[in-house]
Amino acid sequence: MRYFEDFQPGEKLPLATYEVTREAIIAFAAEFDPQPFHLDEAAASRSMLGGLAASGWHTTAIFMRMMCDGWLHDTDAAGAGGVDETRWLRPVRPGDVLSGVSEVLEVKASRSRPGFGTVRFRHEVWNGAGEPVLRMLNPIAFRCRQTSAT
Repeated sequence: MRYFEDFQPGEKLPLATYEVTREAIIAFAAEFDPQPFHLDEAAASRSMLGGLAASGWHTTAIFMRMMCDGWLHDTDAAGAGGVDETRWLRPVRPGDVLSGVSEVLEVKASRSRPGFGTVRFRHEVWNGAGEPVLRMLNPIAFRCRQTSAT
């Protein structure tokens, strides 16, 4: 189990890999982002995306799964107050196998909530060609080791 004290600036935590399927792209889009270029290959080929692509929101949800499976489930995370920045850099296509890393930018003990600290991350997800498809900046709160023991 990792606690707030265990994170160091510059540390890179690998995300789990994830294979994106055509069926998952269409299913997510049908429920949450029903734009034609996420649902229909012909419409997508006429769009600026140039072909069927996952919704940016789908890519972000996939990232969350990759982070949980990669390292977050092995921590005493206490949640996050939001995301400071999200950038969808390239389309995510059917068949892409995504990988990535979470880099620790800053660690800061909480003044208002003793026993907690915030770790600021830069997350980056790449497609199979090693091209970045998603970049996010966000702080995540973690319990301190002493707080978890009590």
